[in-house]
Amino acid sequence: MLRLRVVCPPEKSDDLLATLGKQPGTAHVLVHRGAAVTPSGDLIEADVAREAADEIVDLLCGLDLDHTGGITLESIDTALSDAADRAEEEAPGEGADAIVWQELLGRTGEESRLNVTFQAFLTIACLLASVGVVTDSPVTIVGAMVVGPEFGPLAAIAVGLVLRRWDLVRRASLALSVGFPLAMVVTAVVTWASELVGLLDVDALGRGRAVDFVYQVGWYSLIVALLAGAAGMLAMTSAKSAALVGVFISVTTVPAAGYAAVAAVTGDWTRSVLSVGQLVVNLLGIVVAAAAVLALRRRSRRLGEHGRPLRG
Repeated sequence: MLRLRVVCPPEKSDDLLATLGKQPGTAHVLVHRGAAVTPSGDLIEADVAREAADEIVDLLCGLDLDHTGGITLESIDTALSDAADRAEEEAPGEGADAIVWQELLGRTGEESRLNVTFQAFLTIACLLASVGVVTDSPVTIVGAMVVGPEFGPLAAIAVGLVLRRWDLVRRASLALSVGFPLAMVVTAVVTWASELVGLLDVDALGRGRAVDFVYQVGWYSLIVALLAGAAGMLAMTSAKSAALVGVFISVTTVPAAGYAAVAAVTGDWTRSVLSVGQLVVNLLGIVVAAAAVLALRRRSRRLGEHGRPLRG
């Protein structure tokens, strides 16, 4: 279940309570008259089933409470009461399948920003990938996949495309278009320094190696990217968020960027270009599959609710 907290102008509190009372999936409604200071008003709380949360939030936005007050949602790990059980039984659908669109917008919007933390994780991931390339270590390559933060902006682009939130698409595209080149430049500089001090065996890169799959572009690269994008979006829009770890390990985005930097420094331009191609194929595949899954889920929701319009 989710905890709903609403800061509401006093003159709209009765309408809000009436709206909550009519909706299935609502339990434990609390009213704190005059408790809110900024903005001033009443504080109203309720526990709602996840599968009912999106419709309730839409109705509250219809009361203009997202502008005149405030609406917040947070997850509840455990709710022990008959009222909570009844709310989940009365709410349509399954909680694991429910999408809370405002929550999704907020989450992807936050993860799509180009900031120091995002750039640091991406750079560290590329550096790990370069170490994996130099040492011929698939385990280190997998570690780079886990550290890479790139799925956040990719998911944001997919959400922005489906919901026509072009500001989200622009912000996420900026994060990727600046983040990857900058991380690759840092990786190239470190690789160059490693070559100068004798840590990098240039000749070893030309021989058959266990990590050559990173730059070998093919149909399976695209298939894996599509499957990863679909799985990632399903995980992000449901309660199965732990599956995102599997998505990070399945595609060679960050490893391809690291390999491209190392190959460029060593003068192997063929493998460098192939690695960049692998990177582009994976990024596009993830976005296409994620957007397709989200569009299908949005369409099925609208058909199930007889065309009720979606806000956002």
